[in-house]
Amino acid sequence: MLIDDEEKLRSLLARLLKLEGYAITEASNLKAANKAIETEEPDVILCDIKLPDGSGVDFIAQVKQQHPLMEIILLTAYGNIPDGIQAMKNGAFDYITKGDDNNKVVPLLSKAMEKVQLQKRVQQLENLVGKKYSFESIVGESKALHAATALAEKVAPTDTTVLLLGETGTGKEVFAQAIHNRSHRASKPFIALNCGAFTKELLESELFGYKAGAFTGAIKDKKGLMEEANGGTLFLDEIGEMAIDLQSKLLRVLETGEFIKVGDTKTTKVNVRLITATNRHLLEEVKEGKFREDLYYRLNVFSITLPSLRERKEDIPLLADYYTRIFAAKTNRKIKGITNEAMKLLEAHYWKGNIRELKNIIERAVILEDSDQLTATVLPYDLQNDLENTTISFELSIIEKQHIQKVLQHTGGNKTEAAHLLNIGLTTLYRKLEEYGISK
Repeated sequence: MLIDDEEKLRSLLARLLKLEGYAITEASNLKAANKAIETEEPDVILCDIKLPDGSGVDFIAQVKQQHPLMEIILLTAYGNIPDGIQAMKNGAFDYITKGDDNNKVVPLLSKAMEKVQLQKRVQQLENLVGKKYSFESIVGESKALHAATALAEKVAPTDTTVLLLGETGTGKEVFAQAIHNRSHRASKPFIALNCGAFTKELLESELFGYKAGAFTGAIKDKKGLMEEANGGTLFLDEIGEMAIDLQSKLLRVLETGEFIKVGDTKTTKVNVRLITATNRHLLEEVKEGKFREDLYYRLNVFSITLPSLRERKEDIPLLADYYTRIFAAKTNRKIKGITNEAMKLLEAHYWKGNIRELKNIIERAVILEDSDQLTATVLPYDLQNDLENTTISFELSIIEKQHIQKVLQHTGGNKTEAAHLLNIGLTTLYRKLEEYGISK
């Protein structure tokens, strides 16, 4: 957008910028400019400093407050340095003198446009991340899930330490991220660490950092994740796996906000919200002397138990459909849904691995499926057995169909190899596939 009351100069500059490929909106005063901004939403504004109905310097502050991603370059006929300084303070991208700096307009405009596009991209990514890791993104309508979500939403705006309980694969990290994103720390880091993935020594270094020379190979200082998460949230998964002497160091952070790096002599202060998770019974661990009682009570200020998938079976169709759509899009497959037979298998399964197990099975099935519906033939053997065990049939046709499905799964869908293993002709196999409605 060009804002200048000198029509000839404005038209000349507009023609020049159009030749550079820019779409131009013109305004002769601030009133017209304000009206056009709301409809045109320009990326960059070139604005004269002196206009009939106000100052371009003051205009900058107003625009940046309402449209922070827009960039403004101030045009002045006088090269007034105080005006230029104030313009920069008000949020201007830069300022140039008319006539003297004509050769600078296009390169400066290009830089401003690059900045706007980058800011827009960052905002899009932040919105995507915020949407992905929000309470609204948690799939399910069961009472058990709603109860857990309601508790998480209540505690999210506070700085209270949260302990997430539940079996492996129930979505504890997703809940931790959603709690962080709903808190006042959302703009600060969220860092996750699995305590069970490291030895005691490595976990201490990862968590608290170290000074150069603290041990062999420590050639320079390293920040720990506790320090990296300063101002934000640190999520410690499998907290029950942490060694007892490291637990005392973690307790000190909770009580004082301080810790000592490996090999250091002075303390480091941090302001971190702690969310922990475990699939263990920590109270039993306390009784057995494997977990500090004082730390347990500091972590268990506010606990939330996430339901297993077996406790929320009504959510299985929703989750299965959700992951089918996600992985179909990722693998560029035109899979529109799940057959009734396949869904019955999913609903009958025990789901010891919970949502993580369901997600992995759907991803594999999407890769194997050739039709536009996810069929039973691409699901694992144990799911087939679940349904067989609950609905035993003595009909030869049903047993034959199930056997063909298993053989096809074994061959990865290779019909020629399946026919060979079944000791029948390929034509016969295709006839049976059609007869039983098995996906080709």
